[in-house]
Amino acid sequence: MAFSREELKRYSRQIAVKEIGIAGQQKLSEGSVLVIGAGGLGSSALMYLAAAGVGRIGIADYDRVDLSNLERQIIHRTDRIGMEKTKSAAMTLQAINPEVRTELYQERVTPDNITDLIRPYDIVLDATDHFENKLLVNDACVLAGKPFVHAGVLAMSGQIMTWLPGEGPCLRCLSGSAPGLAEMPSCREAGVVGAAVSVISSLQAMEAIRFLIGKGKLLTGRLLHYDGLTCTFDETEIPEHSPWCRVCGEHPDIRSLTDHPEEYVISCGA
Repeated sequence: MAFSREELKRYSRQIAVKEIGIAGQQKLSEGSVLVIGAGGLGSSALMYLAAAGVGRIGIADYDRVDLSNLERQIIHRTDRIGMEKTKSAAMTLQAINPEVRTELYQERVTPDNITDLIRPYDIVLDATDHFENKLLVNDACVLAGKPFVHAGVLAMSGQIMTWLPGEGPCLRCLSGSAPGLAEMPSCREAGVVGAAVSVISSLQAMEAIRFLIGKGKLLTGRLLHYDGLTCTFDETEIPEHSPWCRVCGEHPDIRSLTDHPEEYVISCGA
């Protein structure tokens, strides 16, 4: 597919990067990314993916825009309060880059539909905000052999890692099952700083871009932690998956998403 004169101008600074060039831009235009969650983490990731020229972007979220979202969910606007988040996000992406194709899934992501949702995409970004949802994305992607980028943010800190089929640990390798309510603060009590969310969200977009162009070193087997209070990054190398992992270990007890449905029941932020 040849780029139009307008597209060449739009992506000129990106094409000038030696690791991208015309060939890399072509891969981006042919690539597809599903972002599960159109909130804080999803905001910057979605906008940078669209600006970079990723050809097909899926947006999955069941929620509507609320005033309390706007401090960190910068893809939405005050005049869109009450609007479906997927529709609001798509409006912003189309304004940034009308060449990008968006596919909207205004529905709650569940064990019943997630496998079908992730199937047609090259890579998945976990932009959810509940640990139970993150386990669901993890388990679905591992079972389907679908690459995904995990991320999470709390207060001023965040973390990110990437899983590729057969490479490195998955989220369950590091965390096991969802912690009980006594082990974690409530979603509203913990709070979050929007700029810290944007740091991690932008890193998610960069992981997807590197994956699609096939360049660089992904955060596979590496957990990157960001401390916004001190503006420092720390990396923990975890090169191997856990033999005791319940979904990718030697004797997994999670072989389908229906084996333990209670694992994915949200217990926080009701």
